[in-house]
Amino acid sequence: MKKILTGKVMCNDEIAKKIYKMQISCPDMGTVKAGQFVNIYLNDKSLLLPRPISICDADDNSITIVYRVVGKGTKVLAEYEFNEPIRVSTPLGNGYFIEGTESGGRIDDYRGKRAILAGGGIGVPPMVLLAKNLKEKGAEVIAAVGFQAEPFLIEELEKYCVEVHIATDNGITGFHGNAVQMIEEKNFTADEFYSCGPKVMLRALSELCIKKDIPCQVSLEERMGCGYGACVGCTCKIKAQTERGMEIQQKGVCKHGPVFFGEEVVWDE
Repeated sequence: MKKILTGKVMCNDEIAKKIYKMQISCPDMGTVKAGQFVNIYLNDKSLLLPRPISICDADDNSITIVYRVVGKGTKVLAEYEFNEPIRVSTPLGNGYFIEGTESGGRIDDYRGKRAILAGGGIGVPPMVLLAKNLKEKGAEVIAAVGFQAEPFLIEELEKYCVEVHIATDNGITGFHGNAVQMIEEKNFTADEFYSCGPKVMLRALSELCIKKDIPCQVSLEERMGCGYGACVGCTCKIKAQTERGMEIQQKGVCKHGPVFFGEEVVWDE
């Protein structure tokens, strides 16, 4: 059950242009799964809805979030200072399926397996905790991450990945293009792909993986209202096998996701 806790800001630093990294001390957060998110409740009373933000990293006493300043809410969030109290929910949504086939995954033993993490822009942060978890399970982890211009979180990814490949839209750093173009041109292959980023990127990667018959998990970035399935404001269409055959169902990204397998998502809608 979702709870709202009061933590304290340990740091809130700008790590790239309009990209902030905030660590929140919150020992009662509980178990965090890679791919989950939290709701941030701001002090500004004019901002009624919480801000859902993916969890970048976590330990026993804190979580780390990374966000882009794009509007009034994230601008207010960027003004929080060290030791300031902040209200945050416990982890929400379903994370990546890395706990074996009985939990919905496709791999039971990651030892000797290659996992490629494809992140785009603000979809890169959840790749950090995922990389950590997959390395702990014995996987060979490779990151392929794309940015508009300035890369971030590269050192954090390098702690857990055997290789980190960078793509930028302007070509100043690394591959000139996006992460999926880089994956395709360099012919990267793996036992499974995991991704988070813009919808156009997730669709392109899913279609590439379907052609290669490789499982691909995607974390959808839909605009959320409540963050836990009450408002039905972030639905997507998912293909599901039922007793009547294959059907298309409406699923709440915040409640049933944000992670799905790429071949399940109805991308044309």
